[in-house]
Amino acid sequence: MFLLLGTTKNFFDLTIEELRTAIELLKGPAFRADQIWRWVYQLGVQAFSTMNNVPLLFRETLGLHYSLERTQEHQVLISKDKTIKWLLAFSDANQVETVWIPEQTRSTLCISSQVGCTLNCKFCHTGTQPLVRNLRAGEIVAQLLHAKDVLQDWPSHAPTRKINNIVMMGMGEPLLNYEQVAKAIQIMTHPQGLDISRKKITLSTSGIVPQIKRCAEELGVNLAISLHAVTDELRNYLVPINKKYPINELLQACRDYASITGYRRITFEYVMLNGINDSPADAKKLVALIKGIPAKINLIPFNPWPGTEFECSTESNIKQFAAIIEKAGYIAPVRTPRGEDIMAACGQLKSASIKAKAYQASYRPQSHSLEDSEKLGIEKMATELEKLSRAVLAKKE
Repeated sequence: MFLLLGTTKNFFDLTIEELRTAIELLKGPAFRADQIWRWVYQLGVQAFSTMNNVPLLFRETLGLHYSLERTQEHQVLISKDKTIKWLLAFSDANQVETVWIPEQTRSTLCISSQVGCTLNCKFCHTGTQPLVRNLRAGEIVAQLLHAKDVLQDWPSHAPTRKINNIVMMGMGEPLLNYEQVAKAIQIMTHPQGLDISRKKITLSTSGIVPQIKRCAEELGVNLAISLHAVTDELRNYLVPINKKYPINELLQACRDYASITGYRRITFEYVMLNGINDSPADAKKLVALIKGIPAKINLIPFNPWPGTEFECSTESNIKQFAAIIEKAGYIAPVRTPRGEDIMAACGQLKSASIKAKAYQASYRPQSHSLEDSEKLGIEKMATELEKLSRAVLAKKE
């Protein structure tokens, strides 16, 4: 059950400094904040009552003021390649996707920063969903906590971790929710808690130019730029924010970022769209554009989804594109598609859930109880998920 809004505050919204202030207001000793922080973020406890080195009365007081309530797992899909995609619900019933991607030598958690998105990138399924709201810092952190709970990845300081990297490449544009994203990073990287190295966190942006400098000066994380085109004309269509921050301005911001961070390498993400942006001329133009920027170019085979106008580039075109970039001295790995059998496109699982909810809301025959109608809605969602998955796989074949 969700806690009623306004009855308690979300503990995960607090930085360690804010927790220390809160403990002081509750008349607790200064060291108590560090104790509680370690219980929550090193050991992953989900109730104040289990903190046995904290006095019972103080534990009860904490419970009256703060909640350790986790997100609710609305849906989970597990791929044959072991990728896991969760649809997580918050206290207001809004939902986001979180994805765990295991590999041989590491694993990555892809987390969301907004419910929906306002940028409307044409190839992105989340772009078909309107922006509902920004996530709070605690809701961003809660996605990591949920994954650690499911994967049994506690304590956080264990020598082997099941989550090595964090990428803010899920639903939403992180730099349009900068303050909460920055706060979440502060919480996730605290050495007495989750202790995620800033070098293991990558923030992906479609190009919110004014905030890129702030990233360099304040966050200390890796930067990924969703480029996807080499001309303003095409990028205006694929990534509409380009109309406000065109390619030249974006790349100048990247040069400034490199200068401020001691020439830390920037990742440029480039989705491969058949006949759209994948020609040898496009590859040569890309090399010219990024000249002088320490960079890696991630080539991303397009994940098709029902209703999209795009198709993935052919394997031969992708290889040719990569060869041109590598000949110019840049690394150009081709991202291995993951979770193709569980609707890999970002936002696709949430869309299926929205359709199921709409069906459930509209299907209220008098001969059925509310419980029966809810069951029908769940069955409808399962059917929708299966249909979408089959459509994606059929298109790839």
